[in-house]
Amino acid sequence: MRDAIDIWSARFEKATFYLALIGAICLLAIVAIVTLGVVMRYVLGIPILGVNEFVELTAVALIMASLPFCTARREHVAVDVFERILGRWGRFIGDVVAYCLSGFVMSILAQRAVLKALDAWQWGDATNMLRMPIWPFYAILAAGAALCVLTFAVQLVVLLLKGEK
Repeated sequence: MRDAIDIWSARFEKATFYLALIGAICLLAIVAIVTLGVVMRYVLGIPILGVNEFVELTAVALIMASLPFCTARREHVAVDVFERILGRWGRFIGDVVAYCLSGFVMSILAQRAVLKALDAWQWGDATNMLRMPIWPFYAILAAGAALCVLTFAVQLVVLLLKGEK
């Protein structure tokens, strides 16, 4: 049983890492296109058509591809305003509620993104200026949200098995 858990954990870590790698590539692409756009517009006087379109869609891919990696490593910003007031049991219940709500919201997002990706693929939806197909961005959004749901579920199970701190 322990071997199966280790194999699953390694595969999950690889999946989140590869998605984060896609996010890093998206960030580099945004930096490159914005830099090129600024140089072309203000130095050469030739604006690049569709820079905003490219940046908007690539930013979605950047965020949703990086989110599962950040979630799995628990590297989100956390504010411990009520930590002392709530006590151990209050923090435990708050964590359980947070994992459940987060997983629920992300599961709805994943489901809707899958449906939108299939719809955009079926109808050949594309952006207005660059005619970029939209379905790959919905697919990345769906994959990121689904991996976040899985991450929240695993973190919830671990929390429940360990109990309150």
